[in-house]
Amino acid sequence: MATVHLPSGLTQFTGGLSTLTIEAPRVADLLATLAARYPELGPQLDQVAVAVDGEIYQDPGYQAVRPTSEVHLVPRIAGG
Repeated sequence: MATVHLPSGLTQFTGGLSTLTIEAPRVADLLATLAARYPELGPQLDQVAVAVDGEIYQDPGYQAVRPTSEVHLVPRIAGG
């Protein structure tokens, strides 16, 4: 199962958990599983970028997730 790391601002929606394990073949499935498991977290997931094994994706869509992947949810940084 992939290890998912949450920023401190999202742990309030997971009962204080900052690291979770999720089984999912793609980032979209991983985020859907998180939203189903923690309904209050769901709306917050639209505001994060996703880093899979050290590479950041603004729109991860169907990016693959391996069972050994380290996935970090990262607050998006606005530019201008």
